[in-house]
Amino acid sequence: MTPGPQSTLRGLVIDWGGVLTTDVHEALVAWAEVEGVPSEALRTSFRQWLGPSEAEREIANPVHLLERGQIETAEFEAFLADALERESGRRLDPDGLLSRMFSFFTRAPAMNALVLRARSSGISTALLSNSWGDHYPSEVWDGMFDAVVISGQVGMRKPEPAIYRHACAELGLAPRECVFVDDLPHNVAAAVEVGMVGVHHTSYVVTARELSVLFGRDLAGDPGMP
Repeated sequence: MTPGPQSTLRGLVIDWGGVLTTDVHEALVAWAEVEGVPSEALRTSFRQWLGPSEAEREIANPVHLLERGQIETAEFEAFLADALERESGRRLDPDGLLSRMFSFFTRAPAMNALVLRARSSGISTALLSNSWGDHYPSEVWDGMFDAVVISGQVGMRKPEPAIYRHACAELGLAPRECVFVDDLPHNVAAAVEVGMVGVHHTSYVVTARELSVLFGRDLAGDPGMP
């Protein structure tokens, strides 16, 4: 994080779940509790989809297939319901499973306001999200983004290098001109590999401070905000 007042950074590319929303883990735990599924069963189900090698992982993990748009939402919901039943003994209704899950994700007002401030200050902004179906509150995005890149719509997913380059190109910028913000360190590391400046999001206060330094302008807004 070295650029300052004379920064040549011009674009902000930002994740959705866990950055512009509440914490992903907390939301999933709350959803699993309402569904009557132990949170450990949820974690185990996802772990079992990861193969011992990268090649097997790409073939065997329904999450990756869903995020690239290679399987339909209903097919993934059936996969997940079956996996959770094996782990917990509880049968979930697969129909609408992801809609029920994402109802526990709520907007993070301070981070959303930061994106609006960034764009109004002249910074180009893009959303870059790995999608689990179409569960985005796009009605609240009005005026926030110059570009929206959803993995299932473009056939790529983070941390694949091509999707970062695609998001930057959508803004008409080179990767070196863009900052990427995500709550998952491996996604941030992949963005850095293609030449972007990476920010690992852990809290509004820390991220707002880092972005203010990087872009050389105050993006934190009211210091009393959460």
